[in-house]
Amino acid sequence: MDIADIYTTEYVAVSPDTPASKLVGRFEEADEKAVLVVDGADVEGVVTERQFLQSSVPPQTKARSLVWHVPAVSPSTNVRDVARHLVGAQTTLLPVVDEGDLVGVVTSDGVLAAVADNLDVLTVADVQTDDPLTVPPTATVGSALNQLRERRISHLPVVDDGDVVGVVSVADLVGVTGRAVSKSSGGDTGFREGQSHGGFGAREGDRDVLLDVPVRTVMTERPMSTAPTTPLGEAVETMLGAGISSLVVAAGERPTGIVTKTDALESLTWTDESPPEVQIHHKDLMDDLTMTTVRETIGGIVSKYDAMRLLEANVYFHEHEERLRGTPLLLARIRLFTDKGHFVGTGEGYGASHAFRLAANVVEREILEGKTRGRSKKGRDQEERAAHKLYGWWLAGPDERR
Repeated sequence: MDIADIYTTEYVAVSPDTPASKLVGRFEEADEKAVLVVDGADVEGVVTERQFLQSSVPPQTKARSLVWHVPAVSPSTNVRDVARHLVGAQTTLLPVVDEGDLVGVVTSDGVLAAVADNLDVLTVADVQTDDPLTVPPTATVGSALNQLRERRISHLPVVDDGDVVGVVSVADLVGVTGRAVSKSSGGDTGFREGQSHGGFGAREGDRDVLLDVPVRTVMTERPMSTAPTTPLGEAVETMLGAGISSLVVAAGERPTGIVTKTDALESLTWTDESPPEVQIHHKDLMDDLTMTTVRETIGGIVSKYDAMRLLEANVYFHEHEERLRGTPLLLARIRLFTDKGHFVGTGEGYGASHAFRLAANVVEREILEGKTRGRSKKGRDQEERAAHKLYGWWLAGPDERR
């Protein structure tokens, strides 16, 4: 199944000189999650809400300084490969290029809407995050921001005395980190079920003061919930219909986890076969690093822990504009899915080899300290059973899939 009938020709594109203030305005007012950055006929990349999780983004910052380089896909690209790129690049949007020309974009919502009916062969329990990282309602916005940024996650359930009273997400915090509006833009102090609390008053105040505000003032209150036994496609349609990106998972009255659109999207990358040894995004940036070194380094890290079994490994590279004697500053992110949990390490260095080595050091340290990223990958047997259910429809003929 390709994306020829999934991608859209309607999208938001901005120039590299667009200031951050206008970008945040689009995120807050038009409910955009990502925008394309285009310089003439060239696609520079995307800017997403996540870029505004930096410690500070002055309003005059240009889009070119925030751009995140993502792979382009074609109308004939397989939907599974598109899902893998969306998850690996931590974006909700990819440019679609046909014969060198930008023809549209494909979004995570578009992919999920197209395959939602077929996802009902899985349940929420097959993909949910078990025992996710949580924060109390009294936690500060600054601490929640740090968790989202450092853990590279998008949602934090807010728990008070064992009950989930809200969810704080990347979208909830964009206005704080962007500091993009100079006029009062505080929201309604009331709330609606499944909707954001609506802000916390005027934003002219000192940013440090805003970071000390408790998360209960910016979280989405009374988040919508679902059961572990709910068909995954049904849960996806609930999120798409309500315009939300997560559901609290509850068994009876007790919350047991959280399921997000990204979890559903990630299920599309599963196969009945063993996963590739290492999946690398943006191999073109590996000028001073070989695949052999990547495989041996990751294999060496995992082999130090006899009780751990590697299920999947992803390496993602991103190039910044900064250079040192011609060598670009790169970000390397390593994600290891193991039967003991999900570990992530990020490093920045000049050249792929330097950045990858720093990221590998972080991953190994986190494994040693047992710091999983709030999600334990389903056991290989369980994942294979789920993948088998999912790809029963995938491997069927076109008539049977309709």
